[in-house]
Amino acid sequence: MKYAVTAATGNFGQLAVKYLSQLTSSKDIVVVARNREKAEKLFPNFEIRIGDYDKQTSITKALQGIDRVLFISSQPGGKVDRKVQHQNVVNAIQANHVSFVAYTSFAHAQSSPTPLAQDHKLTEDMIIKTNIAHSFLRNNWYLENEAGFFASAKEAQKAVYWADNCAGWALESEYAQAAANVLTSSEPREVYEFTGKPITYQELGQATSEALGKKCSILQVSRENYIADLENKGLDHSTATLYASFQEPIASGSLNETSSDLPLVLGHPLTDLSTAIKKIVL
Repeated sequence: MKYAVTAATGNFGQLAVKYLSQLTSSKDIVVVARNREKAEKLFPNFEIRIGDYDKQTSITKALQGIDRVLFISSQPGGKVDRKVQHQNVVNAIQANHVSFVAYTSFAHAQSSPTPLAQDHKLTEDMIIKTNIAHSFLRNNWYLENEAGFFASAKEAQKAVYWADNCAGWALESEYAQAAANVLTSSEPREVYEFTGKPITYQELGQATSEALGKKCSILQVSRENYIADLENKGLDHSTATLYASFQEPIASGSLNETSSDLPLVLGHPLTDLSTAIKKIVL
């Protein structure tokens, strides 16, 4: 069995390769990346192939002879539209007669109202049309997304937020380990709603105080005041507005998910929140 991990030099990709190599021989793993020099430094004992989502021929060549692919979604905002990038990858998977693909998607991608889900819905639809066996790994929020929140609590003993709803935060490493488990599973399901326990920012703040061992002030403000707070910390308006938008899926309720898929696939409970936060901030 030959496995490939695309976009392998990103944080998620590095973690996925790490956990995949604990489940199968490194000789059976192909690392697919755009930058060979970076990939060689990160993965000295793996086969490395250059595969660029922007270029159909590049990613098609990279997936030759591959049986199973962990298709890690690209970041939006690149020089080539993400829908085009993902279509290139799906075309490459189909052209190479890959037997199974696990795709890192978004929570409830087919029905979510948040704009962030749109490209993921389209990509899921692309994969379904190929009739290739697949699993959609619908990841909730990575705890690492809140690094700024934790840093503010640590340095100023104060953190603010504007989204008044829940998210299922869990460590990125737990999502990546689950992806590796699904990729090697003999009977993978079509859809996994991967999430931590849904909690509010106030609850996240309480766990942060516990992790830091000191009381922190956690304040909800309006979206406008949240942006103003970021500007007061030195960000320009457009960047502050972009950062504020990261909480929109939480505010809309798109990440308020109670599925137990993640701990079930991992085979153990998720890291408790306070311990997980310590891994990020201490």
